[in-house]
Amino acid sequence: MAELAPVAKRVDELAATVNQLAQHTLATSGADDDAPSKVAPSWLDASTDVRGFSDEILMTLAGWVGGIYLRYSDAKLPDCWLWHPDVVEELIWLHCAWLAAYDDDAPTTAAGDWHDRQRPGVLARIKTYAGMCSLEAHRPGKEQHRPAPTAPTVDAVSAIARWWATRRDEPGPEPTDEQLAAATERMRRSRR
Repeated sequence: MAELAPVAKRVDELAATVNQLAQHTLATSGADDDAPSKVAPSWLDASTDVRGFSDEILMTLAGWVGGIYLRYSDAKLPDCWLWHPDVVEELIWLHCAWLAAYDDDAPTTAAGDWHDRQRPGVLARIKTYAGMCSLEAHRPGKEQHRPAPTAPTVDAVSAIARWWATRRDEPGPEPTDEQLAAATERMRRSRR
């Protein structure tokens, strides 16, 4: 425990600094609570408020996809795009970038950046993520009908955190037989 005392002190110092920054931001921002957020909501982050307004996000996004995104002749989007969280995440981000690019306060180069870099990047990633997937592929028994992924080896978090905080100059904890077996099984399944 004595070895952790400096860590606890540093955490307290960081907490105080974050608190000061938060108070300063609130005092100086003068932000309007009704103003739209300049931060894109993450569709993949289930811990955010996205769950509370997901229908609104998807309806707005679907309207933008049909009204703007698909108007470009090179835009491709499989019918099952809503079943691909990574595609939805990309499109939400691209939509927010488009809104920022066409904001009254945006520099004139923002729209060019959206067309030259951001939109083509999203197009390429959507092709990688979903390719020519179809609604049929998401039916039970098909390749896209699968549970959400889980992070591997989360049972090692505490041991890794303790090692990193107290003995990072030494070799890390040895993986358990169970962790090795689970990794082997994941590799076997990924080859299918």
